[in-house]
Amino acid sequence: MSQDALVKRQFGHRARLALSPAGVLKTDDQAHAARTMWNLLHAWWQMMPKEKRTLANADAAIRQAREDIGFLAVLPAQAAQAVLKMYFQAWKNCWDGRAGAPNFKGRFRTVMSVDIPQGRDLNIVRVHRRWGMANIPKVGRVRFRWTKGLPVGKHANADNRITGARLIKDALGWHIAFRVQTLQGKPEPHQGPDIGIDVGVSVPIALSNGERYEHGEWLTGKEKDKLLHLEQRAAQRKQYRKPGEPAGRRLHHTYGQIRLNRSISGEAWGRTVTMLAYKTARHGGTLVEVPAAGTSRRCSACGHTTPGSRESQAVFVCKNPDCGWSGNADYNAARNVLHLYRMGRALIPAAGRAVVRRAKRVKPAAAR
Repeated sequence: MSQDALVKRQFGHRARLALSPAGVLKTDDQAHAARTMWNLLHAWWQMMPKEKRTLANADAAIRQAREDIGFLAVLPAQAAQAVLKMYFQAWKNCWDGRAGAPNFKGRFRTVMSVDIPQGRDLNIVRVHRRWGMANIPKVGRVRFRWTKGLPVGKHANADNRITGARLIKDALGWHIAFRVQTLQGKPEPHQGPDIGIDVGVSVPIALSNGERYEHGEWLTGKEKDKLLHLEQRAAQRKQYRKPGEPAGRRLHHTYGQIRLNRSISGEAWGRTVTMLAYKTARHGGTLVEVPAAGTSRRCSACGHTTPGSRESQAVFVCKNPDCGWSGNADYNAARNVLHLYRMGRALIPAAGRAVVRRAKRVKPAAAR
């Protein structure tokens, strides 16, 4: 195969770590130090005048902080540099309109993670059919579950290699997510039909051809109970508000807690779009995002937006006297998404809830 037919691709592979109790404590300390480093950087950014907010000054600040604050020394120097780069990248994303402004990271609402920016520091070897070994800076040699072939040893070269990793803690413990770069054959453009996709709550993924896909729960049982309790509290406090009267401080606080809980499922929507983007690219397709405003209220049959057509979360009935079309609300939104794509209403850079893909269909459950 010629070099013109090859393309470099990057993907991640997540594996479970088998840490000892002492290793868990060391990794936890590194994650807390990384979060503290981020918060110190944000505080430094807010105090500094604009002309002094440079990468060089920030680097000098974190080096001084590692000398003055003892527990920050548990974080490897390269991991501290990775925090610095991610913080500046977060501001760049904000300035480009791709994300909101960075903020302080809370202890209990932030995912614990530590970055290992250099793949050569891992020294990965396969010791068993089911287990591999990796070197974690300031933790030592750690076993991880070998569930997929990795470019290590004689299989690694400049085009196929592990470029770094990140340690992530979830409800099941610590995992390691490898960043893998490979040289693969460039896929042929897929000639499949255009498909509109609507991402929602009651129906996670609805397609314009009538198909739908489910996935696992986004909120735990306790999170669902808390969200229901907050919504009931908001409804109760709203009853005592007179028409036209602004919401009180307590009601605003309750609304803020509800948005925080819903942001958990919002992150899952973002991951779904990311998975679809790289899956379609691997099969020669493309993923395009279109404006989500109005896609759930517009009738996909007649094109009119009539008040009251969205009767419930799952049913859409067009109130236009000349139409009267009825059907699943998510299916209707997916058809509107496809219409916007065909009208050339793509968003650049990609943003929004509604998406369109032109590729072989891939079930989200297979996106791992």
